[in-house]
Amino acid sequence: MGGRIRRWADATAALALVGAGTAGCSTAPDGPAVIEVDAATSLTDQAVHVRITGLRSGQEVTVGSQAEDQQGKRWSGRAVFRADARGTVALDDAVPSSGSYRVADGMGLFWSMAPADGDPEHASFYPPGMLRQSYPVTLTATADGRPAASRTLTRRWLGDGVTDRKLTPAPDGVAGDLFLPAPGTPRHPAVLLFGGSEGGNGLAPAAALLASHGYPALALSYFGRPGLPSALKDVPLEYFATAARLLAAQPGTDPDHLLALGYSRGSEAALLLADDYPELVHGAVVYSPSAQVNSGFPDRLSTAWTKDGRAVGSGPIPLDHVSGPVLAVAGADDRLWPSPLWARQIVQELDAAHDPHPHRALVLPDAGHGVGTFPYLAAGTRPTHPVTGQETDFGGTRPGNAAAQEQGWSELLALLAHPAG
Repeated sequence: MGGRIRRWADATAALALVGAGTAGCSTAPDGPAVIEVDAATSLTDQAVHVRITGLRSGQEVTVGSQAEDQQGKRWSGRAVFRADARGTVALDDAVPSSGSYRVADGMGLFWSMAPADGDPEHASFYPPGMLRQSYPVTLTATADGRPAASRTLTRRWLGDGVTDRKLTPAPDGVAGDLFLPAPGTPRHPAVLLFGGSEGGNGLAPAAALLASHGYPALALSYFGRPGLPSALKDVPLEYFATAARLLAAQPGTDPDHLLALGYSRGSEAALLLADDYPELVHGAVVYSPSAQVNSGFPDRLSTAWTKDGRAVGSGPIPLDHVSGPVLAVAGADDRLWPSPLWARQIVQELDAAHDPHPHRALVLPDAGHGVGTFPYLAAGTRPTHPVTGQETDFGGTRPGNAAAQEQGWSELLALLAHPAG
């Protein structure tokens, strides 16, 4: 994968060795291979760098991954490699001869996992205890004539000291999850996140990971939860502004750098907030975005958004008051709606307004509507929509989405690290 960061030279001293229980990288000629990892415990959005050593030159080895989802179903990935002249396979650089992914990708065994039964294009991997606990992923290495080696890695949602507070309409005025970095963390830009027509609070995992990187984050529900509208209909922008003010008031938030992150239909609200509340919301990150206001959902004769008690009319979203950076991320093969066109249109609108802040469109090949957010979890391209109950063709491919998520998430973290450009 072109954007993969390779840091084995720096990480060698930190590698954890597993296999036959011997020290160092050598094994008996017929002993088990050794699985080396640079991080036995890591955040879900962080790459793990894996090597298989102790093989004979040119020996074939099958490397597998396995995890259970929240329903107890087993998911697994698999790749077959040949060892190099030193008897080593470095997953970052090695191209599988067969398996669940087919290009050099150190995290391929994670995102390419598939359920033991059913079509992986219709399924997504939801780990057990989402957000409340870590989850294990077991790696195995099997070579002919050798005992199998295994290593279980721990994947975390929350960094050390990160807190999670559930918000409810009474008494907080909004519904969602507020994630804050460990107490004492210096002030950082903050992110208000919300999803699209699926409702609920699907971006809570992304918010947890952002807080784990030091950025206060509030994952907001705006319909489809108790105490909220049952559909995307007449949702007041003031509701989002209330959430933004709550986030801005947190001790770890830099109130001069608060971004709205909206996915799909949520991109409309994110852009409207950035334009209507420029002193509160200082820019936007939008995934699979729209450049225009669309009707309500699923009732397409209704209004989606209101402001000051009046309907926000359909049509292009004005962006002449935006006071911070804008990043629009789209998959080139989005089959749900024309997000690549709209992502470019957003940037063109900002160019026309002579906006001085950083703004760019990132249109990523082989990705579809599932272009975001954080990487390395397995997800299909034809999910069932939770509101309509219908299969939805998001477009793109699983490898294309995986590469796009990795690149887009890296761009987001870079933007938060340098919000002024």
